[in-house]
Amino acid sequence: MAEASRAGYVALVGRPNTGKSTLLNYLVGQKLSITSRKPQTTRHQILGIRSEAGWQAVYVDTPGMHQGGERAINRVMNRAARAVLGDVDVIIMVVDRTAWTDEDERVLEQVSDSGVPVILAVNKVDLLADKRVLLPHLEALSQRADFAAIVPLSALREVNLDELDAEVLKRLPEGDFFFPEDQVTDRTERFLAAEIVREKITRQLGDELPYATAVEIEEFAEDGGVLHISALILVERRGQKRIVIGEGGSRLRAIGTEARKDMERLFDQKVMLRLWVKVRAGWSDDERALKSLGYDERG
Repeated sequence: MAEASRAGYVALVGRPNTGKSTLLNYLVGQKLSITSRKPQTTRHQILGIRSEAGWQAVYVDTPGMHQGGERAINRVMNRAARAVLGDVDVIIMVVDRTAWTDEDERVLEQVSDSGVPVILAVNKVDLLADKRVLLPHLEALSQRADFAAIVPLSALREVNLDELDAEVLKRLPEGDFFFPEDQVTDRTERFLAAEIVREKITRQLGDELPYATAVEIEEFAEDGGVLHISALILVERRGQKRIVIGEGGSRLRAIGTEARKDMERLFDQKVMLRLWVKVRAGWSDDERALKSLGYDERG
C-alpha cells in the first residue's frame, strides 16, 4: 500500500532582517521574496510552494514583526504577520545567530500562544567568528520555550537545510496537495515584477530613502516575444523623487538595468522595462492608499 502524501502550510516568522526571505527563496529553489540588508524589506506575505515526492510544503513569508512604528504601513504589516499564525500547521521562527532581542522575545510570545509546533531556525551561523559559542547558545535557547526542534543553519550558504526539511516534513499532516506540483507561488507575475523593482530601489537607496517607496505595475503585456513592463515608483516628497532619479537620471537607469536583468531571468524572455517616478504624499500612512497598493491583512 502506497504511503499517504503529506501537505501543509508553514509560516516563516521573526523580527525584521533575520533572513526569512532568503530562507524562503532557498527552500523553494526560486527567487520569490525580495532580500536586502535593510530591515522591513518584505512587506507582503508570499506563498512559496515546495513539492517533492509524497509531500508539499506551502511556505508563508510574513513581514518581519517589529516594535514601534505608528504609521499605517507598520500596523498593516504587523496585522498581516499575526494573522498567519493560527492558520498554519508548522511555524519556523527565524533568529539571527547568537543575538536575542526584545523583539525576538515578543515574536516568541506570539508564536507560543498559537498552539502550533514551532521550529527555531538559528540562521547565519556561518558568520560566527567563534563556532564554540554555538552549542551553549543552543542550550540556552532550548530553555526559553518548548520548541519542536532547534536547527542551526545558513540560508545563504545552504547549510543544514536538509535537517530543517526533515523537521518540517515530520509535522506536516497527511493529505492531498493544495497546489499543482509545478506551481511555485500564488503571486502573479505582475506582483513579482513590482517586487523586483522595489528590491533594486532598496538596494540602491536604502540608507537615503528608507521605506518611502512603493511600486505599481501599470503595463504588463507581451508583444512579438518581448515582455513590455511599465512600473510607477511612488514616493512621498519631491526631494525623494530627485533622489530616486539621480543626477541626469543615473540612479533610475541603474535601478531599471538591474531590475530588467532579474525579470529576464525570472520570466525567461526579453523584457522592455520603463520606469516613472511620481509623488503621492502620505501613501504609507493612509490605510485606504495602502489597500489600493495591495497591502492588507493577507499582505
